[in-house]
Amino acid sequence: MDVNVWWLAYPLLGAAVGFFAGLLGVGGGGIMVPMLTSLFLAQGFPQAQVMHLALGTSMAAIVLTSVSSLRAHHRHGAVRWDVVRLITPGILLGTFGGTFIAARVDTVPLAIFFSLFMAYVSAQMLLNIKPKPSRELPGAVGMSAAGLGIGGFSALVAIGGGSLSVPFMSWCNVKMQNAIGTSAAIGLPIAIAGTVGYLVNGWGAPDMPPLTLGFIYLPALVVVAATSMFFAPLGAKLAHRLPVATLKKVFAGVLVLLSAKMLHSLFG
Repeated sequence: MDVNVWWLAYPLLGAAVGFFAGLLGVGGGGIMVPMLTSLFLAQGFPQAQVMHLALGTSMAAIVLTSVSSLRAHHRHGAVRWDVVRLITPGILLGTFGGTFIAARVDTVPLAIFFSLFMAYVSAQMLLNIKPKPSRELPGAVGMSAAGLGIGGFSALVAIGGGSLSVPFMSWCNVKMQNAIGTSAAIGLPIAIAGTVGYLVNGWGAPDMPPLTLGFIYLPALVVVAATSMFFAPLGAKLAHRLPVATLKKVFAGVLVLLSAKMLHSLFG
């Protein structure tokens, strides 16, 4: 791929990530990972490392997105900080540990796992699946265990954890508004632990392209993060004017298509 083409592709990707993050409250990993994988392959990066680089770069970009989202939900009083305190130790351990698993799994199985998980996320959106509240939040041990699982899965697919933490909290009788706001707050430790984990695990890895820090490709990180932060407020403004329920279904379809395109690029 011509260098001028991918320098154009990164800001366009950032714009899409920021817009949908503001519009639908998603972290953007579902868009970033398959698109970055395809772009990295087109740039001639070694196939053995492209999925790990896409996951690490996506996780690092989510740090900035999650800070913006957290602040917005905190201003509206939607964050249950008691839940954040209890679940964060497990989140940090699970996410950091998950990066060690991801680093040791080959690109193709990792891509298949990512695609299957995105199919689950898409089904959640298309069917508007919401678990019925049936219990209370567990104690410190139970919350740590939940955090471990949410963090581990989040590290393997480079997401902010909302597709797992929101259903978990809803199941535990947390109001939906608080579940979404608290999930946004949980996204920050997930992103930080995931970024550190992918940085550590990629340090000294063979055949890495230039301008990488661990499994984080810095040019993509800087450009995607900068443009996503610019477009996120635009998406948030339009959230109150556009048919979000319909857009969620379209977005779910896009996630499936992007995952399929990524698999085709890898197997092709």
